[in-house]
Amino acid sequence: MKKFTLFLALFVGIFLTSYTDLSLKPNRVRRLIIDAGHGGKDPGTKGSKNLEEKKLALTIAHEAGALIRTHLKDVDVVYTRSTDEFVELRERARKANKEAGDMFISIHANASLSPEMNGTETFIMGLAASDDNLDVAKRENSSILKEANYRAKYDGYDPNNAATHILFMNYQNAYHYNSARMAHKVEDHFRLKLRRNSRGVKQSNFVVLWKTAMPSVLIEVGFLTNPAEESFLVSDAGKTYIADEIYKSFRDYKNEIENRDR
Repeated sequence: MKKFTLFLALFVGIFLTSYTDLSLKPNRVRRLIIDAGHGGKDPGTKGSKNLEEKKLALTIAHEAGALIRTHLKDVDVVYTRSTDEFVELRERARKANKEAGDMFISIHANASLSPEMNGTETFIMGLAASDDNLDVAKRENSSILKEANYRAKYDGYDPNNAATHILFMNYQNAYHYNSARMAHKVEDHFRLKLRRNSRGVKQSNFVVLWKTAMPSVLIEVGFLTNPAEESFLVSDAGKTYIADEIYKSFRDYKNEIENRDR
């Protein structure tokens, strides 16, 4: 009887463990990795006012990080780049994993052939549900084309070949739930606090999120190809507002994960 009871307890324990959401462990958020998109020889997209995506992303990253360090004293903020330098996408993930981050936030700006296209959107890792989502991933992933021997580095991935996007399928599964929680908070803050047009939370295949072993989001703060949005983003106030809502989104996510009162 004792052997049967022991076997049953072991079976139940294995069963429950197999359905544990790994993204909920540990119940603490102490290290944030902030990734300013592009950099150095990779300027990213560019607007009519000559605002480069790489510079916008770095400014917002620094401002958001400074707010988090000021108001969330128990959080260590780590940047994947702190200057205008080119950092390979895989190195960003490696640094995030080496630093054992509890959340990874990558900051970018969007582009479109239509100057009317506007709004924010936040991506998490997943198969693209539309051509638009895939196009955003292909544009952001094109940074690897500036890297030597990129196909070998990224297991044969080619941003210009849609068929190779199947490589992304099995990554980030353990962190999908918490990535989505953070992404929804970002878009809610942009929509409700800044009255920005939110294009919602989406999924696509981003190399920079591919192998980060933590909840991860990629934020597109607006379209530099839209004159009105570019004017907002080029202003000091616009960048500050965006950084502030990223900080507050992370604060709310952290409080929720750690079961604190808001």
